[in-house]
Amino acid sequence: MEEDILTTLKLLIIGESSVGKSSLLLRFTDDKFDPELGSTIGVDFKVKSITSDGNNVKLAIWDTAGQERFRTLTPSYYRGAQGVILVYDVTRRETFKRLENWLNELETYCTKNNIVKMLVGNKIDKSDRELDRNEGLQFARKHAMLFIEASAKTRDGVQCAFEEVVEKIIQTPGLWATETPQRGVRLAEAASSQQGSCSGYCLLI
Repeated sequence: MEEDILTTLKLLIIGESSVGKSSLLLRFTDDKFDPELGSTIGVDFKVKSITSDGNNVKLAIWDTAGQERFRTLTPSYYRGAQGVILVYDVTRRETFKRLENWLNELETYCTKNNIVKMLVGNKIDKSDRELDRNEGLQFARKHAMLFIEASAKTRDGVQCAFEEVVEKIIQTPGLWATETPQRGVRLAEAASSQQGSCSGYCLLI
């Protein structure tokens, strides 16, 4: 029920073109995979409600084009976001090399200092990978990010990536609880007493 929603969170998915941002979103929201999914034109947007630590949360997830020609959308895209999923393709090293650029953009336009960041190495179902897991892990540690490898095609890691971001946001009431302080206290207590369902899979920095 709508009245049972604790809060609405704004999540972003960023990264280079064709790393699988839209496929990750489609898998998470609709549990579908489309191998012919085209590049995002401008911004895509989906809403999904999930339960985190016993609380219902509505997610407004923004998926943006990785191409440079759409960067004029950037400031409004980042405004008010509480969580970001930064995606690279484990089969294309150049998408990993450009992660620093995306983090710089995030720092420039993000309006919340304590935004929760998750690094996702996508397409681990492919055999021609150019990056091993430790490279992603080290980058995530360096930048105090959550980390997971995933495959939108096989479902591996997808649910976990989104759920871990939401759980971390919920555990940081200052990110979202300004309008619901009474419930925020209860939620913080509940969150501190529970382990995430993916705690053995994701890295929490």
